[in-house]
Amino acid sequence: MAGKIAPGKIAVVGLGPGEARFLTPQASAALEEAEALYGYMPYLERVPVREGQQRFASDNREELARAGAALAHAAAGARVAMVSGGDPGVFAMAAAVIEAIETGPAEWRALDLTIVPGITAMLAVAARAGAPLGHDFCAVSLSDNLKPWEVIETRLRLAAQAGFAMAFYNPVSKARPHQLDRAFDVLREELAGTVPVIFGRAVGRPDERMRLVPLANARGHMADMATCIIVGSPETRMVERPGLPALVYTPRRAGDA
Repeated sequence: MAGKIAPGKIAVVGLGPGEARFLTPQASAALEEAEALYGYMPYLERVPVREGQQRFASDNREELARAGAALAHAAAGARVAMVSGGDPGVFAMAAAVIEAIETGPAEWRALDLTIVPGITAMLAVAARAGAPLGHDFCAVSLSDNLKPWEVIETRLRLAAQAGFAMAFYNPVSKARPHQLDRAFDVLREELAGTVPVIFGRAVGRPDERMRLVPLANARGHMADMATCIIVGSPETRMVERPGLPALVYTPRRAGDA
């Protein structure tokens, strides 16, 4: 019945970049309360198994189907958690869940929905490097699964011209092996080759790797789908430290301010 409050509840939970120490208390509580977990298998595997808690894993490109199944389960009266890597609102499951609510049955709109934030990849990578996002920045997914590549190139070019630092999500895949190199080519047309580029792979997990190169030397083979990339702005600087990694930061002031 339209307007009736649905009996269950659903939380879309950000797990952060990997290690349990990055999980917020709110996220831990939402996972503990849930009777059922939904998510992409590698993310579900980050959550400790709890007796009596159901798990429903699905593939990486089944976001809407996953969201619909979780919402239907919640509407039937269950306490459901949809797990998402990083922050669920940044190129992740919160938008898919809300899209499913928009197009789904009326009872889904009556569900008790909570979006539980998490530490997204660009913030974890930035913290490891210093403060490359210390001034204005933008985030761009390089995947053209849901938007044309021409749109991505336009956004990259305009962001570079506007002086934004940039964080790249979904930089490469087996189906898109050449697009990251093309993205770097576009940026080299707009930015100096000395602009720092940070490759942060699996930050917060045991196989973490950090790499810092100038834009002139940045290449697509330096990344995989577990990598988040930060490209500095023309204002971004490196502070060398004897015997320690350089600090990369973007000053808080720009131009003549």
